[in-house]
Amino acid sequence: MAETIANWFVTNFEGSMAREIIVFIVSLLPILELRGGIIAGFAMQMEWLPTFLISYIGNILPIPFILMFIRYIFRVLKKTPLRKLVEWCEERADKKGDTIKKYAYFGVFLFVAVPLPGTGAWMGALISVLLNMDGKKTFPVIMLGVLVAGLIVSALTFGLLSGFGL
Repeated sequence: MAETIANWFVTNFEGSMAREIIVFIVSLLPILELRGGIIAGFAMQMEWLPTFLISYIGNILPIPFILMFIRYIFRVLKKTPLRKLVEWCEERADKKGDTIKKYAYFGVFLFVAVPLPGTGAWMGALISVLLNMDGKKTFPVIMLGVLVAGLIVSALTFGLLSGFGL
């Protein structure tokens, strides 16, 4: 799904804005995050290192705000027609929270670092907030997880391991 959405951004915006801006915007968005940014950069034939760095920064940028303000934002949104969306996010985070509860901060790292559908920095931050984990401890763990996920996705997308016969 991330690939489809990332390719939609590339198809609709390449040529009308800088490739780097497209990668950055895609990386900012939930669901797409860093993985989508890397896929978009690859689709636009960017070099892997600039793609990785832009995607990493774009993915990390919203995380402190999620850690600090998501409870307040959810309280406000529950009083609007977006109530069902907020409840869906909370339910999804709660379901995925069991693994994180078991391993605490290492669980957050694993959840963010393993690039599978439904995982990533946004959901890792949301889950950690709902589990009342310390945001000052969680943020560096999420940063490290995004770094590892980015290296994995870059290696798979850009074929970085092909020089090693893999």
